[in-house]
Amino acid sequence: MNQLLSTMIRSLVAAATFSVAAVGAHAQGATGNADAGKKKADMCIGCHGIVGYQNSFPEIHKVPMISGQSDKYIIAALTAYKSGDRKHPSMRGIAGSLSDQDMADLAAFYSTQGGQPVPDAPKAASAAVAALLEKGACVSCHGANFSKPIDPSYPKIAGQHPDYLFVALKAYTVEGSNVVGRSNPIMAGMAKQFKPAELRQIAKYLGSLDTELKTVPQSRFR
Repeated sequence: MNQLLSTMIRSLVAAATFSVAAVGAHAQGATGNADAGKKKADMCIGCHGIVGYQNSFPEIHKVPMISGQSDKYIIAALTAYKSGDRKHPSMRGIAGSLSDQDMADLAAFYSTQGGQPVPDAPKAASAAVAALLEKGACVSCHGANFSKPIDPSYPKIAGQHPDYLFVALKAYTVEGSNVVGRSNPIMAGMAKQFKPAELRQIAKYLGSLDTELKTVPQSRFR
């Protein structure tokens, strides 16, 4: 049964990958320049360049670490905010102001700032959490160590802030809101299987893992 579920998910992932590629085709086609991205990151550093900084609207949580994510994931995320597939008022406003070249440059800048690769085998989860991860088939997309996704347009989630991971997972279950929600049929199907307390358990475990992700302190007044 688990093997059948994994096969079905991989088929859905393949279809979704084509969809993501179509949405972000223009930005993905631009060649990013990390030096140019550093000069364009002023709008980002007020949140993503401060260690421990918290988002206060529409929900309170630590802003995600993006240094060390792949360039293709950063572009995919910005594209989703720009199109409204990810609902977050301030991120949509910022992404909406970016050209394809801007996205590629910012992605190149942040993707070069990660830490050391993490072990292939993550620390063992409790039996309860392991069952939740298996039910969600999380490794099918995000990799066995949750830091080597099968497609670079998917995020590395090992070691990401647990409160952010919980809010992100919960967002896939929200419908009809103008300020909260994420449109992704695969993630929605996964997240809607779980109660909020179970999503918190998953997020807490993933957040405890070794990570390549970082918040690189930046001066607000550089």
